[in-house]
Amino acid sequence: MPFLDWVNKTQAVGGSAEVPYHLLQFASAHGDADAENLLIQGDNLKALKALLPFYRGQVKCIYIDPPYNTQSAFAHYDDKLEHSQWLSMIYPRLVLLRELLAEDGSIWVSIDDREAHYLKVVMDEVFGRGNFVVNVLWQKRTSPDARLHIGDAHDHVLLYSKSNAHFTLNRVPLSPDQAAQFKNPDNDPRGPWTSTDFTAQGWRPNQMYKLTTPAGAEYEPPPGRCWANVESEFKRLVNENRVWFGKDGKARPRTKNFLGEHEGMRAWSWWNNTEVGHNQEAKKEINDLFGADTAFTTPKPERLLQRIITLATNPDDLVLDSFLGSGTTAAVAHKMGRRWIGIEMGEHAVTHCLPRLEKVVNGEQGGISKSVNWQGGGGFRFHTLGEPVFDADGGIHPAVRFPALAAYLWLFETGEPTGHDFDQPLLGIHDDTAYYLLYNGILGDRRPQGGNVLTSAVLAHLEKEFPHHGPRIIYGETTRLGEARLREAGIVFKQIPYDIKAR
Repeated sequence: MPFLDWVNKTQAVGGSAEVPYHLLQFASAHGDADAENLLIQGDNLKALKALLPFYRGQVKCIYIDPPYNTQSAFAHYDDKLEHSQWLSMIYPRLVLLRELLAEDGSIWVSIDDREAHYLKVVMDEVFGRGNFVVNVLWQKRTSPDARLHIGDAHDHVLLYSKSNAHFTLNRVPLSPDQAAQFKNPDNDPRGPWTSTDFTAQGWRPNQMYKLTTPAGAEYEPPPGRCWANVESEFKRLVNENRVWFGKDGKARPRTKNFLGEHEGMRAWSWWNNTEVGHNQEAKKEINDLFGADTAFTTPKPERLLQRIITLATNPDDLVLDSFLGSGTTAAVAHKMGRRWIGIEMGEHAVTHCLPRLEKVVNGEQGGISKSVNWQGGGGFRFHTLGEPVFDADGGIHPAVRFPALAAYLWLFETGEPTGHDFDQPLLGIHDDTAYYLLYNGILGDRRPQGGNVLTSAVLAHLEKEFPHHGPRIIYGETTRLGEARLREAGIVFKQIPYDIKAR
């Protein structure tokens, strides 16, 4: 597979590993205080790394709308990045996003022609060329741009799965115009229906029979085609009144498809602006929320995100946007009953995202609200990016409490995110190995080093309260037990902070 190269690519490829882990600092709760939704203000590279211990492999749908590198300065973003800098910016973020994505999840990235084809090659490298699904073309305009030689009518939305072996997409519900095509000329009690031809291409011996309509007309398959089913299945459909022979009962058979049983349409790669909205619609939505003077230049319409979230998720799935912008992804996910995480670095995380999402919780009626019958509810927590786990001297930052360090250690040792809150020395058992952490007075001894040193007394306490008969890994400040005693007990001791790979 060909790879894209650029200045400083080596640093970009290793960039995600070099990012220090930071704490997420709780700031405020909005609406339901128990809601899992998160709005995070801070550098998204650091924030994504901070999320790994808690959400690795759990995000069903990622949508991002990164700066397009248009060589123009926007009010809320410096979008004038030299090409190689833009690639170096996006690469490590894609690596972390892939780590957060569930095995059956997908990532959707909006981009325009300036970087789309370079981004495609980079995403092939990060996600695997075999996991490319489609390049969706979104018709973002309603009329040509007179400033250009050829009107810029569309943006790209690149879609990749985490693993094609596990990936599926939902169908798109029928539009009102599509639903209006269903009629009920025979007053079928099952309601309106449309019909499809009861033939298939090709020649199959058991589907080449002669059939007779209720009015006595006889038919054989037309040249080059066969009937859609074997004769026994055809008779079953006739008995269930699922075949239409025309009002006089003499027409060539057609299969009835009922509106009430319709599962929707499979999406295709061309999304026109009548179906999913356009730039003017998006600007009106933002203007209605914030006023024209504070509006974003390039927001996305709520209907576009509704289409993506409909295809990629089901209710209660987790949606992530690490370039949250004005908050559209989180707003739509909330209205559609999905859990969400949104990351935004600038002041508009507070001036735009926060108030917009508060309005959503309170029942705001713009965008898709009426189409999904949104009445308000739920809530979210607002976090800022806190201190790094390690200070400048390599020690654990004083602000790091036991649950946070435990979550990081569990990820480092097992590769899995935490599934519970840590409130005891035994963090869990993975592949028959038990993991313990002695830190921050977890044993109830509040002296500076109390309970953080593995002594004979502490080991006896652990074996009584948290027994395990297989291998054990114990983290602590130091140990008073010799190598022979540790080996005899099946213990590998790891010293804090030197044995923690959290840099």
